[in-house]
Amino acid sequence: MQATKLRESNLRVTAPRVAVLKALAQRQHMDVEEIKGLVTKVLGKVSTQTVYTALHTLSLHHLIRRFEPAGQNRAIYELDTGDNHHHVVCRQCSSFEDVPCQVETVPCMHPTIDHGYLIERAEVLYWGLCPQCQNEIGQLD
Repeated sequence: MQATKLRESNLRVTAPRVAVLKALAQRQHMDVEEIKGLVTKVLGKVSTQTVYTALHTLSLHHLIRRFEPAGQNRAIYELDTGDNHHHVVCRQCSSFEDVPCQVETVPCMHPTIDHGYLIERAEVLYWGLCPQCQNEIGQLD
């Protein structure tokens, strides 16, 4: 399946690219080190640069999605499903969850001022506290 996605995007099928796609199919919202850990289990020894290169190429071809929440020193990757979903981020523990777009018409894709840009994607991050962190804070009171 991953090889087919690569071919459909006119990309060479390489072991690192396939392994990265398989890793992200197993678990969404991973950083480079987490992805590298899963890729290493499949390929054996692999350099961090090789993983970065695969991620960059896959992102450029819209097979994966990269986002970097403000205040975090790491990029997060997931498979690009083309569904314009958003994310909720815990400001305490940095956990992520997908959040569907609130309105079917995707109003976030139509800003009031676009400055002549052709809008292709909108990224919305909701910030708050996850249930576990809420419980931990509640126990401290």
